[in-house]
Amino acid sequence: MAGAVLRGDEELLTGRWSGLLVLAGILSGCGSGDSLERFDGPTMGSRYSIQYVRHSSTPGPKAVQAEVENILAEVDRQFSTYRSDSDIERFNALPADRCQVMPGPVLELIRVGEQLSLQSEGSYDLTVEPLLNLWGFGPQGREEKVPTAEALAEVRQRVGHAHLRIDGDQLCKDAAVEVDFNSIAAGYAVDTIATKLEAMGIHNYLAEATGELKAAGKKLDGSPWRIALEEPRDDQQVAERIIAVDGYGVSTSGDYRNYFEQDGRRYSHTFDARTGAPVLHTLASVTVIHPSALMADGLSTLLLILGPERGWDYAETHDIGAFFVIRADTGFVTRTNQAFERLSGGKTE
Repeated sequence: MAGAVLRGDEELLTGRWSGLLVLAGILSGCGSGDSLERFDGPTMGSRYSIQYVRHSSTPGPKAVQAEVENILAEVDRQFSTYRSDSDIERFNALPADRCQVMPGPVLELIRVGEQLSLQSEGSYDLTVEPLLNLWGFGPQGREEKVPTAEALAEVRQRVGHAHLRIDGDQLCKDAAVEVDFNSIAAGYAVDTIATKLEAMGIHNYLAEATGELKAAGKKLDGSPWRIALEEPRDDQQVAERIIAVDGYGVSTSGDYRNYFEQDGRRYSHTFDARTGAPVLHTLASVTVIHPSALMADGLSTLLLILGPERGWDYAETHDIGAFFVIRADTGFVTRTNQAFERLSGGKTE
């Protein structure tokens, strides 16, 4: 569905950088004493937002927000590549053949990254930060340009999950690799927030951080949480399709926000670690639905890297709910698999 028009009882919320738009009904609900609570704030260079249905026995928004922001602050301390004192940046600063004690969540995500790297035959890789910096997309903020073949060859020697090793509570490296968790850290944060909300007795909520989200239960009026999948364009926000979500994480990865053009070619921030270069195929965006927001986050990136053919085959083989938007001469063509239809409750718009 292109060019969706919202109903009068709905509003657009956050998610603009991910290709996801939250549609939130603004009408009152039915439960006596129940209310819809909302709060948001800055995180990881972007924004987060939480909505939940509050019953008489559940905490108020101030208490919930304090817990959420504690989680986000901890995620930032562990995974941020934009602060030199984070756990991962201290590791990235180490030379080859060194180890560093790491908190459990960092090692957990290293293992997830290794799994995704193996399943994609090395196309997906957490150690692409040197490539991001070389091409101008990384935290060092260099000029966006196509690097020389010599510079690319040098950097590629420091890329590859095989250079990492977990030894007990330590992360070790045999080359001067640098790890970048941007493709999974936000999904991990959302899962952690969802677990905390459930522990606080909150079972009807929508949690979103930097565009990655997870929804469970119902809205105040008893209707499902509805998410608009954005058409992959950088000039305006147009809903490609609207889905209902209950108990799943949703993530969209695309090449249409962060890119540069040189000599008539478009280079995005999505890299194939095997080539050391941005992907150049026609797949513009991928949305994944998964019980884990962490896995939805990583898999949407993986499928985008693999492209319209390899990515589709991977999704079908692994029963991953995926919605592809592919560039064509006349605009965009969409492709949806049965797993996506099943997990999203079928087409709602």
